[in-house]
Amino acid sequence: MTDPALPTPPALDSAPVLAHYVRGGFVESAHRASVVATAADGSHLLALGTVDDPVFPRSSNKPLQTLAMVRAGLRLAPQHLALASASHSGEDFHLEGVREVLASVSLTEGALQNTPDYPLDEAARNAVIRNGGGKLPITQNCSGKHAAMLATCVVNGWDTATYRDPGHPLQQAIAETLAELTGDEITATAVDGCGAPVMAVTLAGLARAFGRLASAEPGTPEAMVADGIRAFPAYLGGTGRDVTALVEGTPGLIAKDGAEAVYAVGLADGRGIALKVADGGTRAKPVILAAVMRRLGIESAALAQLEDAPVLGHGEPVGAVVAVGI
Repeated sequence: MTDPALPTPPALDSAPVLAHYVRGGFVESAHRASVVATAADGSHLLALGTVDDPVFPRSSNKPLQTLAMVRAGLRLAPQHLALASASHSGEDFHLEGVREVLASVSLTEGALQNTPDYPLDEAARNAVIRNGGGKLPITQNCSGKHAAMLATCVVNGWDTATYRDPGHPLQQAIAETLAELTGDEITATAVDGCGAPVMAVTLAGLARAFGRLASAEPGTPEAMVADGIRAFPAYLGGTGRDVTALVEGTPGLIAKDGAEAVYAVGLADGRGIALKVADGGTRAKPVILAAVMRRLGIESAALAQLEDAPVLGHGEPVGAVVAVGI
C-alpha cells in the first residue's frame, strides 16, 4: 500500500546517518536521525538534521502532559507524578501506584480507557500469562498517565467518560501547556497507541520544553513534576530500563523515552536534548543519545549502559550499534 499524497517530513527525509549496525567489522545497516541540543535561552547548541519541523514525540510528551494536569489542580505524591509521566514496565509497584491514584478520587481501574496490554517487563508479563491472565488497561504502560488524567477530571468536575477526546477541557489544557513550554504551534493531533491524543511539536521545541521543566524554580508546578521524576525514576520506567538508569545516574537530569525512537532530556542548567531516529527503530536511540551527551560534556553513570548495544551472532557479541557523525 502506498500513499504518494503524503510527503515525508524533512526531519525524517533529510536526517543524517548517526548510527551504524556493525557485524564482524561490516556495516550491515544504517540509522538516520535528527537531534538537537538547546541552551537555557532556547538557542541551538547542536543541530543535526532538520529540527524545526514537527514530529510526534509520543510518550516523550508525558512529563509535559503531567505539568498541564498539575497546573489544572491535580495534586499527587511525588512518586505518582513520576508515574503519571511514565511508560512504566507494569511491575507490582507500578500497578499499586495506579490504583492509589484512582482511589484518591474514588475511582477504580474500570474507569481506565487506555488500550489493554501485557506489562512491558518480561518477568511481570510472564507471570500474568502463567497465571492465566490477559491484557488489561492497568498493565499497559500508559495507565499511570490515564489514571492521572481521570483524577484531573474529577478535581475539576470534568466528564470522565470523554477525557480522551481532543476537544475535552483536559486535552485543551494539555495542548496549551505544550504550546507554551515548547514555543511551538500544535500543527497536528492524532491518536496515540494508548488511545489518548498525541500532539506534534518540533524537536527543538521538545528540547526547549524539557530544559525549562528541568530548570524550573522550586515550588512551581514545573518543579513539582521534575522533582517527582528525579526522586522516583523507577516509577518513570522500571527495573533495567535505560530511562530509569539515566535519571538515577545524572544529577539534576530528567528524561523521557517515547515510541518511534524519540528521546527527550532536560538538565538543571536549562539545556535540553531531543532526538528521533527516522525509521522508528529503538536500537540506535540510546546510543545516539549517549554520544550527544558526551559531546556536550554531560557526565553520567548511565552512559555505559546507554552505549551497551551488542550485535549477536550465535549468542555471542560479534559487533555493536555505534554512533557516527556526532
